Amino acid sequence: MLRTRTRQRGFTLVEVLVTLAVLGVLLSLGAPSLAEWLQAQQIRAATEAIVNGMQVARAEAIRRNLTVRMVLEPPTSGWTICEATVAPCDSTLLADPVTAKNVIQSRSPQEGTSNAIVTPTPAGPPPAIAVTFSPLGSVVANSDGSAVLTRVDVGSTTGTCQADGGPMRCLRVVVTGGGSVRMCDPTPGIVAPDPRACP
Repeated sequence: MLRTRTRQRGFTLVEVLVTLAVLGVLLSLGAPSLAEWLQAQQIRAATEAIVNGMQVARAEAIRRNLTVRMVLEPPTSGWTICEATVAPCDSTLLADPVTAKNVIQSRSPQEGTSNAIVTPTPAGPPPAIAVTFSPLGSVVANSDGSAVLTRVDVGSTTGTCQADGGPMRCLRVVVTGGGSVRMCDPTPGIVAPDPRACP
């Protein structure tokens, strides 16, 4: 009696090794661009978080009919929003349940943007880290007499910005006296009338 051999299924060891080698080469070619892309996403997330925080502060000032202050925590992208009469207005208020009620909203720098670095303008000394919005939504002087935050540059701890000759696409937040907050691209090649251009 003859036995027929059943056909084997699956991959041979050689096929698996060739596949792994090809996959390894493709991953090594794509890893640098993936790292740059992840960095760009962290820069964008940090910038959008600052813009959104300023918009929340402005909206709360209008809603509460009070002056509301947003304070950055440079060089990280963290921030805290309080009524302008609360001093100090920073993340240390969150540690105590009694003072935590004075915080309208807060953002920790560990929320997905650990490699983003924030540079406020005017640079100081001391650097401007706070912006105060009036009940009408415009920017007013800070109650403590510190310089009013007008611009925030967001970059990366792991790379250089395109404006400085590097590969990273850094972003900027600009605050006008009327309370308008916008995100723009400070790269020298991007100029008006491009909507991404910085003023």
